[in-house]
Amino acid sequence: MAKREGIEISIAVAEAVKLANTDMVAAYPITPQTHIVEKLAEMVADGELKASYINAESEHSAISLCLGSSIAGARTFTATSSQGLALMHEILYIAAGMRLPIVMLVVNRALSAPLSIWGDHSDVMAERDTGWLQLFAQNGQEAFDMTLQAFKIAEDHRVMLPIIVNIDGFTLSHVIEPIEILEQAEVNKFINEFKPLYPLDPRQPMTFGAFAVPEYYIEAKKQVEDAVFSSAKVIKEVWNEFGKLFGRKYTPVESYKTTDANILLLTLGGIGETAQTAVDEMRADGIKVGLLKLKMYRPFPIAELRKAVKNAKTLVIAERAMSIGGLGGPLGFEVRSAFYNETKKPIIHDYILGLGGRDVKIDDFKMMVSRSLKNKPKEYELIGVRE
Repeated sequence: MAKREGIEISIAVAEAVKLANTDMVAAYPITPQTHIVEKLAEMVADGELKASYINAESEHSAISLCLGSSIAGARTFTATSSQGLALMHEILYIAAGMRLPIVMLVVNRALSAPLSIWGDHSDVMAERDTGWLQLFAQNGQEAFDMTLQAFKIAEDHRVMLPIIVNIDGFTLSHVIEPIEILEQAEVNKFINEFKPLYPLDPRQPMTFGAFAVPEYYIEAKKQVEDAVFSSAKVIKEVWNEFGKLFGRKYTPVESYKTTDANILLLTLGGIGETAQTAVDEMRADGIKVGLLKLKMYRPFPIAELRKAVKNAKTLVIAERAMSIGGLGGPLGFEVRSAFYNETKKPIIHDYILGLGGRDVKIDDFKMMVSRSLKNKPKEYELIGVRE
């Protein structure tokens, strides 16, 4: 039976990778991701995980190694953060274009400069258009569960795409929480052996990532886009199966106290739990506020978001990344686009906060709700800037 124990979230992620019977791990250490791959290195060295572990000379090399491993038919995992993810950038497009089901855990951290080791979403938002699927965890249990789910989603022959599971740097990665760690027999019922769709075989040569002239390039990109959008069906199937087996339910957009709400908060990642406490306190003060938490960011859950917001007058976005030179943050762009052609749409307020690891507090959510109820929306507001 599964056992519940106090464990560092990074270590729980490593346990999930081990339980998935991963064949190859390639990684380069970078704060605050290092604990995950350090633990996996120990597991391989101690014989707990029968896998190849390659300590690459850079993150660019690590993700390049993952390409070769995945093409060869090995279940493949890597992890990184911030500048390490940025260094992988050019290869991420290749992994998606070649339809390789690599699983990557990104411990979200601010991009330099100035140098910061603390968490926000600037690193992964810079990779939102690469063709990778993306899930966001709000706590340690979700980080463990989503890591297991990611292998099953990515390797489904209807998907065959790389996937990122995001967790907040330090405020999740280095925190000890009570997490239910599944037994190997339980995981084996959920995750099957990896069967690559197009395995390399010297007896049947194939070409991957070939040169494409203009007459074919756009069709290849359209296939990736179609696969990303159609993966939503598989993600929901996997989440439903996981819920039936282990009792924990996942949805693309999780709702909290939204039934009678006229104003809704929208969050991504770990600040959702802080927002939930804020909602409880505002409800006690008579404010009809609810909360939406995005768990699936790529593909973007357009239909689910529209349905979740349909009865609310106002939507308040709280995001931790900015698009410098644009009119707001990446999540704000997505949400406005989702409602652009809708006849009935909410008033949308886009707030950017928590950059570089700045604390996001209960009072911040109360302030955003209060300001949104009183004021007309601006293109966006950057919260907490010192004059």
